[in-house]
Amino acid sequence: QVQLVESGGGLVQAGGSLRLSCAASGRTFSNYNMGWFRQAPGKLREFVARITWSGGSTYYADSVKGRFTISRDNAKNTVYLQMNSLKPEDTAVYYCAARKAALSVYDYWGQGTQVTVSS
Repeated sequence: QVQLVESGGGLVQAGGSLRLSCAASGRTFSNYNMGWFRQAPGKLREFVARITWSGGSTYYADSVKGRFTISRDNAKNTVYLQMNSLKPEDTAVYYCAARKAALSVYDYWGQGTQVTVSS
């Protein structure tokens, strides 16, 4: 089992920045590929970004490319999502998730952290 706990959400004005953290415990964190997802009210959960176990490869949704950066610190068992130039449409609950294989389903999910961007 892997336990994931997100933090860092909050209320920010459009154009501002936030950094989300996701702390992992349980199994060896460095064995897992990590992802960030978000779900806005009334919408389906959508992919935001992912990073491989080593941090050597990242991938972003078009909607956040150039504004968000995913990174990880395996020594701290933590994955981050740096969010810059935030827009009101970025308002959502943000979730981190973990999976063993790069193209498998995500096996473990955190409880989410709310991000609200005011216009």
